[in-house]
Formats: sequence, structure tokens, C-alpha cells
Amino acid sequence: MKKPKVLMLGWEFPPYKSGGLGTACYDLTKGLAKLGTRVTFVMPFAPTGARAEYVNLLGAAKLLKNVKIKTITSTLRAYHTSTTYAQTLAETHVSLTGTAGAVYGKNLYEEVQRYTHVAQELKNRTFDVIHAHDWMTYPAGLALKKKTKKPLIVHLHATEFDRTAGNPDPRISHIEYEGLCGADHIITNSHFSKQNILKHYAIPENKIEVVHWGIDDEHIPSPTEKTLPHHSVLFLGRVTVQKGPDYFVEAAKHVLAFEPNTKFIVVGDGDMLPRIINRTCELGIADKFIFTGALKGADVHRAFQNASVYVMPSVSEPFGLVALEAIKNGTPVILSKTSGVSEVVSHALKADFWDTKSLAEKIVSVLRHAPLREELRKNSLTESKQFTLIEPARKVLDAYRRLTGKH
Repeated sequence: MKKPKVLMLGWEFPPYKSGGLGTACYDLTKGLAKLGTRVTFVMPFAPTGARAEYVNLLGAAKLLKNVKIKTITSTLRAYHTSTTYAQTLAETHVSLTGTAGAVYGKNLYEEVQRYTHVAQELKNRTFDVIHAHDWMTYPAGLALKKKTKKPLIVHLHATEFDRTAGNPDPRISHIEYEGLCGADHIITNSHFSKQNILKHYAIPENKIEVVHWGIDDEHIPSPTEKTLPHHSVLFLGRVTVQKGPDYFVEAAKHVLAFEPNTKFIVVGDGDMLPRIINRTCELGIADKFIFTGALKGADVHRAFQNASVYVMPSVSEPFGLVALEAIKNGTPVILSKTSGVSEVVSHALKADFWDTKSLAEKIVSVLRHAPLREELRKNSLTESKQFTLIEPARKVLDAYRRLTGKH
């Protein structure tokens, strides 16, 4: 059976990532590699001299031997707004050749255009299908499709409406719309996300396929028994409007009325962080909060394993890989109903993100009742065994075969 050769377009890949998208791309390509599929991953890339380290990292790990990495120099990063992009540009000026001191692109929109232009140089490479991840790569995917006549899959991890809590940048939503219209096939990671596509963009429903994510648990340490002297409630993710950190703080105020010795841990960075810190001061609960900033690697696992419960109060969460990571670390989870992961995890408590009193009641129940905590932990950990890398990779590979005829 012939395996399709894949040209994959993205802008995040570990260790150069800002959030869950990089992890999702890594896990998908790892799963495809295990199935023997040849993938060339094309990403924008800025740090001078980091290219060799990047390639060596993948080679040393020997996890993705069927994945080749091609880099395109750019200051493009996931989750940028125009403001954060300008800040990044002020801190790191690079040219197309990586020369310090030369400005490459004046704004994020131009950066997408440059990425599109440079990516077209790959038109003479050998591949059977183009797979583009999220809006910043869609123009490049459409341009390559036009030049090569190869089929295009666009992978939507979050709509612009998700990222902005319903206040989209019209330029971005238009690019997103053009990519969805021009693609031969659309993959998204939950029925929740599919419904958002249907709601905001006039796309035929039969063009959209739902592929729920799995997770790579090879490097997750075995869960340890929690022996902390106090209860701790964890928020881990980008501190942005999409993730609902403000609702987490409001719920904390209610929880502390019943469990005053509880600690609340916020792991992550984002544009809402100053506002969230200020709000804890206004509510008089700043001494109950610990803000760690972003964590990586083993520190993330320790954060999960030291928590009594993980809370994901997302306003709009197309999937939510971090919830699976919490479960794999043996931590009970409370999930927003507006999340894709809530479709596949049965052994979790679920709440409306906006109902902070209900959210607080569920947190208090988990903190107070050890049997409930243990049942959630044990059953979700057992359930999580089905969330592997192979199943989503197999579904994506099937999509490649349908589009290319390589069966």
C-alpha cells in the first residue's frame, strides 16, 4: 500500500511553540510517522543559528524519523495580536536571511504574506497532499494548491471567533474563510469546533471531518500520591480571554468562603495576566494565589501532580489537550461545557464557564470529598488509555488516501 507524501504547513513545532498547537502538530506528525507516512513540515523560523539545534533535537529523540523539518525564517508566532507582534518585532529584528538589525515584515498580516511567498518555493518538491494548520498558513496552502494542483487539507484548531471570544479581526476571519472555502477537505478537532465553523462560515457540512486529538504520554511520569498540606486548584494555559482565567478568579472567591485554606495556582502567561492579578487584589484574595508564569517539561507535570484538581473554564475551547495531560498525570478535572475535550472525557465534572457559583460548588465538592476525588482520578486515568496518537493519525491518513487515491 503506497503512503502519500505530505507537505505540512505550520508555524509551531516543539520546542519553538507558544501553546497547544505546537504540541498537536508534533503529536500528529509522530503518529503519522509511526504509520510510516513521510511528512515534510514547513514552519516560519526566526532565531539565528537555531536551525541546526532544531533538526538535531528531532534527530536525537529518534521519534520522528519519517518527518523532515524545513524552516522559513520569520517572526511569525502563534497567538500573536497586532500589539504583541509589534512588541516582538521591536525586540527581535530579523531579515529573510536571519540577519540581525533588518526588519522583516511590519505587521502580522504582512508576515503571513511573506510566509505565503516563500512557501511557494517548495512547489517543485515531491509531495502528494498539502496539509495547512490554522489561518496563518492557509494563504500559503492555497497558493501551493494553485501552482501544483495538489489537494489541500486545512486543519482548523480554533476559529478567529474562538480566539477572540466573539470579537474577530475581520482580516483574519476573511483569510480563515478563504482557506476553508478553497480547501478540498477540512479537519477540525471536535464537534464543538465543527459547529462554530458552520455557524460563522457558510461551509458545506460534508466537507468537514472531526478528528478528536489523542496525546503522547511517553514522557509523562507515573502519577504520585499527593501529600500537600493544603488543597490546591490549578489553572494551566494561556492567560487570555479564550481560556476564561477571569472566571477562575471569580470562582475562587466563592470557593474560599467554604474552603479558606485552599491555594490557587495560575500557570501561564498572556495579555490578561496583569488584569487577573489586579482582580485578586480587588477581591482580597491575592494571598491565596500563586502565579508561576509559563512552565515547561517536568515542571508542568509537577504542577498537575501537585494539584488537587485542574479547572479548565474556557470560554471557547475547540479541544483542550491540556485536560488530557492533567488526566494522564492523575489529576481530576473540571471542564467547561464549551470545550471539545468534554465530548470525549466522561469521567469529569462539567460546568458552564460563566456560572462561577456552580463552578465553585464543583471545586468544593472535589476538595471536600476524597472518594469523589479518587473516583474521578482513577476512572479518567483508565479512560485516557484510549486517547493515543495512532487513532487520530490513522483518520488523517485515511483523508490523505481519499484525496490522493493512494490506497
